[in-house]
Amino acid sequence: MKHDHSDDGEHWLSVSDMMSGLMVIFLFIAISYMMQVQEEKKQLIEVAVTYEKTKDAMYQQLNDEFKNELPQWNAVIDRENLAISFQEPDVLFNVGDAELKDKFKIILNEFFPRYNRVLANYYKDVEEIRIEGHTSSEWNIKTVSADESYFLNMALSQDRTRATLEYCLMLPQVAPNRPWLKTVMTANGLSSSKPILLSNGQEDTLHSRRVEFKVKTNSEKQILKILQKK
Repeated sequence: MKHDHSDDGEHWLSVSDMMSGLMVIFLFIAISYMMQVQEEKKQLIEVAVTYEKTKDAMYQQLNDEFKNELPQWNAVIDRENLAISFQEPDVLFNVGDAELKDKFKIILNEFFPRYNRVLANYYKDVEEIRIEGHTSSEWNIKTVSADESYFLNMALSQDRTRATLEYCLMLPQVAPNRPWLKTVMTANGLSSSKPILLSNGQEDTLHSRRVEFKVKTNSEKQILKILQKK
């Protein structure tokens, strides 16, 4: 008896066509995914490059604006963190006190309106202007424990940054920009959590007592938006 194998051939041909079709579909999916990954990578690189250019421009303008006064104020500017740090504790506050000294008020009168003017040029790029208060790990009462000293310094540093923030915001020269400044300025007391260290690794208790103005750009937010599209 003869068997007709034509049906079997047609069956295997049909399966082969189906597999070929699936392979084409998977290939298109893979290509599409790779194109998407490449586009996201391109966007991330563009954001990073733009951020670096913006940070460089902000640093250059801040440095040009204050380079003559920084030595007089015993202040330094850090390019990496876009931070201006006032490191003369005897000028800033009395020991254990959160009231701004008159000398510090004079410095802020000169510094903050110009600082505001520079940063206002980048208002679309500024996510936050952080005023950070830092203390040494010491406390003027020697009988307290290290933990007690930390929490006492935390309260002190928070009170000092709030006082600095209030003084800066209420300066008449910045009144036109006050609504914007209120949306981006924050007061952050950090106690002794970020001390300045000497070359031998020991704490520099003098320069650890400082006030810093830092700028955070919105580059992280832009990168997060790109990543959330996945």
